[in-house]
Amino acid sequence: MKINGLHHVTALASGARENNAFYTHALGLRRVKKTVNFDAPDTYHLYYGDELGRPGTAITYFPFAGIGKGAKGAGTTSEVAYSIPLGAADWWAERLDALGVPHARRDGPFGETGLNLAGPDGEAIALVEVADDPREGWTGGGVEAAHAIRGFHGVTLTLRETARTQALLETMGYAVAGVEGARTRLKVANGNGADVVDLVADAEAPRAIEGAGSVHHIAFSVPDREAQDEARRILTQAGAQITPPIDRDYFWAIYFRTPGGVLFEIATAEPGFDRDEAPEALGTALKLPRQHERLRSRIEEILEPIDA
Repeated sequence: MKINGLHHVTALASGARENNAFYTHALGLRRVKKTVNFDAPDTYHLYYGDELGRPGTAITYFPFAGIGKGAKGAGTTSEVAYSIPLGAADWWAERLDALGVPHARRDGPFGETGLNLAGPDGEAIALVEVADDPREGWTGGGVEAAHAIRGFHGVTLTLRETARTQALLETMGYAVAGVEGARTRLKVANGNGADVVDLVADAEAPRAIEGAGSVHHIAFSVPDREAQDEARRILTQAGAQITPPIDRDYFWAIYFRTPGGVLFEIATAEPGFDRDEAPEALGTALKLPRQHERLRSRIEEILEPIDA
């Protein structure tokens, strides 16, 4: 199975403007696509990542106005960690102080150093210093290359029990890289840099409640539809209940629910976010799924401006 690490992470937000400002200004990521939810076209789908939104860099949000706040617990992605260069944490601490974003030093797990912070809806974010990450961060958001976020480092899943989800990830090509108390770290070899999935066992945790600040699903990257079909075949044989491939305009996606309750997706690296915008113009125009193009004037009236 040709899993290359994470493709993207999709989460929920309470407001589009604040969400956009945090990820493009505070974190300095590039908004690589401004589109709408396929099933709720009156709601944005915003993508933030590196210059091209390459697999392993893109966090995406559905900002539903008036949505209730999510509650932390078991059966969810409890933290998203980004890779930053060695020694960059002090610079980020000063930047976040200047912007009024609360943060704390991160010491561990597995000897990691960096910062812990929260997004505008309380989402748990880590900036982890990673040696020898060759990816180039986006510098158009006001963060110079020496400090820029390279992409995802990984995600943490909090589960009541982890054995079955660990077995699923091992079927997907991940291997145990370390155990520290209730935390098991799995990594995929020769990945795209977004290689880490941590499983944290907490048998007493209440069930997480989905809402603003919670992760809706995590997506894993494969190069193309042939690799996706092979992944679907292997996972189906292993007992997973998987959707047919779905065209998401910028990638093809299949979805399945893990034994621990987390929604997984496997997404193709092709065709990419520059299929309908020039690379230098990514994320500037409102792009609509084909079936919603006829509703453009109405959708543009409903959606709040986010670039003011």
